[in-house]
Amino acid sequence: MTTRLIRLAIVGAFAIMVAGVVSWYLNAGPGTGTGSDGPVPAPSFANVGGPFALTDQSGQEVTDETYLGGYALIYFGYTYCPDVCPTELWKIVQALGQMPEEVAAQVTPILITIDPERDTPDALAQYVALFDPRLVGLTGTPEQIAEVADEYNVYYARIEDDEDPTRYTMDHSVYTYLVGPDGTVRNVFTNGQTAEQIAEAVTAEVEGGGSV
Repeated sequence: MTTRLIRLAIVGAFAIMVAGVVSWYLNAGPGTGTGSDGPVPAPSFANVGGPFALTDQSGQEVTDETYLGGYALIYFGYTYCPDVCPTELWKIVQALGQMPEEVAAQVTPILITIDPERDTPDALAQYVALFDPRLVGLTGTPEQIAEVADEYNVYYARIEDDEDPTRYTMDHSVYTYLVGPDGTVRNVFTNGQTAEQIAEAVTAEVEGGGSV
């Protein structure tokens, strides 16, 4: 396949994914949503990460220990987010595709919702399926989400709609966390970094043995 055809195929795949997300969003219901780097700077590796107990998109209870022994790319967002969340999740999928197969096989991409009221396991299952079969969606009680967000220094806030309470939005920080086999955070990526940069950093970490 020529380089031009490969590029066209990538663009086509992205267009299909975007169309799927838009369709999901329109059919699921109201809500717009924003994303920001929040009121705090990008967290350092030393003060983020920790234990959690949540529920995945199949309804199974999981904890941080479920993912020990491998690497994880964790992003905090929500399914009603029409812009930054699908962009960042697609970037993670692209990054996995740019890693050597033996590296990507060790990495689990994870979306942790910051909107547990609307993001049920079923809602997450439909949403993550639009991106990649490897993508895991995690939800929980409001208290569980608040705890894991605090562990990862994640900012999020509900923005009410005065005319329609069902149309609330979520403002939130936009970081992707690379967690190592021992559960410690090894890197934090901002929304300004490209899929290629993420792929290179993750590959270097995995191939380097991820020493603490």
